[in-house]
Amino acid sequence: MDRSFGALKLLATQVRRDILRMVHAVNSGHPGGSLGCTEFFTALYGKILDYKLPFSPEGKNEDMFFLSNGHISPVFYSTLARFGFFPIQELKTFRKLNSRLQGHPTTHDGLPGIRVASGSLGQGLSVGIGAALGKKLDGDKNLIYTLHGDGELQEGQIWEALMFAAAKKVDNIISTIDYNGRQIDGNTDDVLSLGNLHSKLEAFGWRVLEEKNGNDLEAVIAILEKSKSETGNGKPVAIILHTEMGFGVDFMTGTHLWHGKAPNDEQLEKALAQLQLDELADY
Repeated sequence: MDRSFGALKLLATQVRRDILRMVHAVNSGHPGGSLGCTEFFTALYGKILDYKLPFSPEGKNEDMFFLSNGHISPVFYSTLARFGFFPIQELKTFRKLNSRLQGHPTTHDGLPGIRVASGSLGQGLSVGIGAALGKKLDGDKNLIYTLHGDGELQEGQIWEALMFAAAKKVDNIISTIDYNGRQIDGNTDDVLSLGNLHSKLEAFGWRVLEEKNGNDLEAVIAILEKSKSETGNGKPVAIILHTEMGFGVDFMTGTHLWHGKAPNDEQLEKALAQLQLDELADY
């Protein structure tokens, strides 16, 4: 697979097309956050993550990724399919009965790439820390990556995990926060403000990096690369990644309303028209 920067930029557009078509087909799903995190997933699997195929649930001697905010499964499924974890045509089964591609990722059907069920928010950091400690016990030098929504940080379990990771010097984990400022009920600041998140994370003993251009693929690759260089220094690493919910589709940005709403036929046509590719590879 071509993993050049140009090829990955085109792939990000294809992933966005997948997301929209998946949620439209079943009139259900979460396009907003999925569109906003497309550059993160493209960068992670295209340039950063040290993984092996065929997929091994144990993840020995490879990096492991845990999606905590599991409702953005469309971008996760599309990315996994596009990078060869399972057939691209399986995206047609998203959220359908007896499909492995449920609205929130599950593990009981053995879908390659899925290491933990993630629907209940707040749990992914604890899982990631456990995996990171397991790697330390095994002498495994690979890293753990997690992704969280900013609204998810309103869950108390997150802050318990943040304290634990710093206290136990879990310095082989990189946790990214998708900071788009929106959640299902409105703007995050209006629902329950996170305050100065950068200072809070530092006060909890984490090394904190921040990237304001979370929908710029080059910038996302750079911050993820920098975060790797910060591991192994006695502190867990956090990335505050500022993204735009619904990025790539003009009428889906600037609002929380597309957090969990599928486009109708007319809206899908309008959205796909903004995501044109010379060579479409739609499933």
